[in-house]
Amino acid sequence: MFENLSEKLNRAFKNLRGQGKITEENIGEALREIRLALLEADVNVKVVKDLIDHIREKALGTEVMTALTPAEQIVKIVRDELIALLGKDTAKFKFASQPPTIVLMAGLQGSGKTTTSGKLANWLKKGGHRPMLVSVDVYRPAARDQLKVVADAIKAPIYAGNLEQPNTENVLRLAKEARKEAVISGCDILIVDTAGRLHIDDQLMDEMQGLKALLNPQEIMFVADAMTGQDAVKSADEFHKKLSLTGVVLTKMDGDARGGAALSIRHVTGQPIKFIGIGEKYDAIEPFHPDRIVSRILGMGDILSLIEKAEATVDKKKAEEFTKKAFAGDGFSLEDFRDQLRQVKKMGSFQSILGMLPRIGPFANMQKMADKVDEKQINRVEAIINSMTAYERDHHEAINGSRRKRIARGSGTSVQEVNNLLRQYAQMRKMFKDMGKASFARKLAGMKMPGM
Repeated sequence: MFENLSEKLNRAFKNLRGQGKITEENIGEALREIRLALLEADVNVKVVKDLIDHIREKALGTEVMTALTPAEQIVKIVRDELIALLGKDTAKFKFASQPPTIVLMAGLQGSGKTTTSGKLANWLKKGGHRPMLVSVDVYRPAARDQLKVVADAIKAPIYAGNLEQPNTENVLRLAKEARKEAVISGCDILIVDTAGRLHIDDQLMDEMQGLKALLNPQEIMFVADAMTGQDAVKSADEFHKKLSLTGVVLTKMDGDARGGAALSIRHVTGQPIKFIGIGEKYDAIEPFHPDRIVSRILGMGDILSLIEKAEATVDKKKAEEFTKKAFAGDGFSLEDFRDQLRQVKKMGSFQSILGMLPRIGPFANMQKMADKVDEKQINRVEAIINSMTAYERDHHEAINGSRRKRIARGSGTSVQEVNNLLRQYAQMRKMFKDMGKASFARKLAGMKMPGM
């Protein structure tokens, strides 16, 4: 999402390289480029003005670190100011002292409230909680059925209740019954998926205020579509004035939006972004870490989030077994290779994984590689390996011409693709084997042995 902004900010920093010190003239030129980059990213005009003023004040003030170059000084100041803009600390999820914790999901129609309700329930389940879902959207056709599909997919309990007439009275009744059912069922969290509109109206707000008064929720989450830019910021501000939001969830953060909503919404509403949606799957949600997002914007990557994602999805035992095999003399089989591909696929798209790596140093060209990655090719590789027999996966050298034709037919690919896979696999085996030998040689060289 922040790729264009990142490139333009780094261009502004680059213009300061080679300068002996920061002056009114060179900082003015850099700030003009930073301002333009932020405005083109659809950041709120007032937010941009305040941010630029703070950067200018610090850059020309006593807070500048003399040990750094002008470009490094500006990068540090911009980083600090962006983190302050987004909120210095990761916002915590609020729990009730006496369960159930009530979470009221608010937002306009089409923002992704229902899917986000399921994602949030799934995230809470992983944390050891037992959430229950309920839809009080009695107006939109099939809205309640949609939430049931989501609840079934993540295996979370849902309160359906009986709907008589689509009106506010029945909305409040459903919410009250759901809270009672959550207590009886031993669910410690109740997530209430509310109705949305194409625009903000009095009926929507009156109903939301009625739900707030009835349930006294610990969290009132505004779900905003990051692709809508400043419209999302404006809607969030209006909801906050009526409901006193406790946090924001930004959806579609994996899309190609310019990112302005993420940088504006907290400054305008005063409420923190608590979660971001990063994909369509029900596990594609993560807490919002301001410092990590800023690192991504400035091209420094987000290694911590990458590590956390790996820890949450990768089978540690299988990874260790693969490592031992890879560096051993016999190497790893095609079945091992397929298993590792599946492990990586669990972490998300290759583009999203490579996007978390820094854009500097040895990783500088990684993002260019990410743009060329064909995700479908990964599926074709898996299909080719699946079309092999167990013997062929363990003995790749036995795969002759006739076997390759059979594998290509079975996987719906070409013989050339099968040949390419086997060649790349052989190169990888050799590379790992050589790395294993080098590691052993280094260990041997470091040993103090008599007579050697």
